[in-house]
Amino acid sequence: MITSKQRSYLRSLAHQLDPLVYIGKNDLTDNILNEIDTCLEHRELVKIKIQESCLLDPKETANEVAEKLGAEFVQAIGRKFVLYRESKDYRQIVLPRK
Repeated sequence: MITSKQRSYLRSLAHQLDPLVYIGKNDLTDNILNEIDTCLEHRELVKIKIQESCLLDPKETANEVAEKLGAEFVQAIGRKFVLYRESKDYRQIVLPRK
């Protein structure tokens, strides 16, 4: 569980990121979950966009993906959301102390 200070720090880092994964009309598939998992392992902080053709709610989808992948929900704005998970092999982000 991350603190509000850490969440704020991650939001500032995510501001400049472009979405790496797009969720389309096929909704949340295993392939998309695998892609998000790979991105989280290599980058730790991932921005995901839900396409206009998809009817999923961004916050609900973000919480569902975070729960399935053991990640932390950082924020959701519009049809985009950000997830964070500390990498085992490629650690790059150092969070502020709790």
